[in-house]
Amino acid sequence: MGLFDRLRGSDTPRVAFIGIDGLSYRLVADNPETFPTLSAIADDGEGGQIDSIVPAESSACWPSLTTGTNPGETGVYGFQDREVGSYDTYVPMGRDVQRPRVWDRATDAGLDATVMNVPVTFPPQRTVQRMVSGYLSPDLDAAAHPDEFREYLADSDYRLSVNAKLGHKADKTAFLDHARETLDARAEAFERYVERDDWDLFVGVFTAPDRVNHFLWGDYEDGGQYREDLLSFHAAMDEHVGSIREALPSDVTLVVGSTHGFRRLRYDVYCNEWLEREGWISYADDDPDSLADVDDDARAYSLVPGRFYLNVEGREPNGVVPEGEYEATRAELREALESWTGPDGNPVADRVVDRETVFRGDHAAIAPDLVVLPNDGFDLKSGFRPHDGVFDPDGPRTGMHAFDDAALFVDHPDATVDDADLLDVAPTLLRLLDIDYGRTDFDGASLV
Repeated sequence: MGLFDRLRGSDTPRVAFIGIDGLSYRLVADNPETFPTLSAIADDGEGGQIDSIVPAESSACWPSLTTGTNPGETGVYGFQDREVGSYDTYVPMGRDVQRPRVWDRATDAGLDATVMNVPVTFPPQRTVQRMVSGYLSPDLDAAAHPDEFREYLADSDYRLSVNAKLGHKADKTAFLDHARETLDARAEAFERYVERDDWDLFVGVFTAPDRVNHFLWGDYEDGGQYREDLLSFHAAMDEHVGSIREALPSDVTLVVGSTHGFRRLRYDVYCNEWLEREGWISYADDDPDSLADVDDDARAYSLVPGRFYLNVEGREPNGVVPEGEYEATRAELREALESWTGPDGNPVADRVVDRETVFRGDHAAIAPDLVVLPNDGFDLKSGFRPHDGVFDPDGPRTGMHAFDDAALFVDHPDATVDDADLLDVAPTLLRLLDIDYGRTDFDGASLV
């Protein structure tokens, strides 16, 4: 028990959640010597592979993990979402998340929360003890609250994200250096505020592993030049988690988890280019770059990652698919997607799922009609601009998100991580905090 907790004389249980964006459970299981901390948590408590959500895209995953609800409840489906009744799109931010986060529920229960670098949280919430927003925040000055917190982060070379443009270069040295500096600065800040010991809930996210995996996963799986660099980077991350674990007071339960795993990327796949060649979409502009350029006779369009929408009368401004033909048209598109093959002859789709199968809630109006969960190697993009082909094997990224390879580690002897998914994390954290919630508040269930 920490000094501050002893002074306040509280017996309230406390929790620290460390998120690792893009941590692959398979990577941990196959390289235990690289992950002694995570292996120790699994031995002392529980650890295992969990499923992500559909779609397994970070902008959708983090709202779901932190609310315990599917995108139909959060209202966030991906990096780019569509306005209701419009072809206009927007990039979801924190205020677009329509369900309370775990720290909101903690604050409502009279607890203090420190929240650091969770994606899709900009602007920072003034109701939270201290908060620095994560991915997509414009700059540190706007992302952090309160003043003392912001000033410390600015003085300590804290970075909101890794410069992914460096990963596009053939020589990954500068990229790796920047990723490591970002990781180390973030860990230093996490440890500082863990040791402050003035919070009931601590949430901090390392996003650099996702960036490293996107550009170096091919080297890892194929035994390439940067394979050992990827493992060394993850070893450093595990060591940081170990330092945080050691710094935690004895009354704090540590939970470590990721939103998705990783697998080998072999083709960037431009879904709207495929739709155009298959006769589903046409454009009013010769150089289309958004939904606004879709022609009046388009029957379908796609948004990243692998989200397919029918252009429905009465739902879209220029919809052409009559409501009475919706199911037949969707079945036709589903069949085309299921029979779609890549240059290697393999099916592009592992599964094609209907909207009502995976999206439920008051904010399902912008849900895609179909979502493709791709097979290994096919990373599904939107691709509005004209492309020379549907499949591009020469993109700079060699790693793609995996739905069934997320990871969760709970440093608690009563935890069970069997048949679990991302939606179970939030109720687990609240159960560990001894915060009551309704049976229908979440799409997942506590693992403790």
